[in-house]
Amino acid sequence: MKKVAAIVKLQLPAAKATPAPPVGPALGQHGANIMEFVKAFNAASASMGDAIVPVEITIYSDRSFTFITKTPPASYLIRKAAGIEKGSGKAGREKSGKLTWEQCLAIARQKLPDMNANDEVAAAHMIAGSARSMGVEVTGVPNA
Repeated sequence: MKKVAAIVKLQLPAAKATPAPPVGPALGQHGANIMEFVKAFNAASASMGDAIVPVEITIYSDRSFTFITKTPPASYLIRKAAGIEKGSGKAGREKSGKLTWEQCLAIARQKLPDMNANDEVAAAHMIAGSARSMGVEVTGVPNA
């Protein structure tokens, strides 16, 4: 078994990673092959459209690496579903968009592998909470 030298977490645009910052400095300081990672990441995330993709890169002491791509952040998925550019700066007072409970469920299904929830409904409640904290109004939420 190889010895782990570092674990690097980044959020990169799908299929658009370049050796420029933040990728170059983050991997370069641990001696990993930057271009090899960029090519592998871009190939692995090509089907994800224009999403922001969190990636966890494990760099080993022999300078080899493995990486795991995660699902896009909840805030990105909420903004996309609500059709807004960004959340409200004053979340409790100003609404920046609307989301239905069905949209929360759809986002929860997509995010479920990366969430700490027992089922889809619990995950959807977490998504609804994130949406509310962004100033997005959530309609049709069942009482829990």
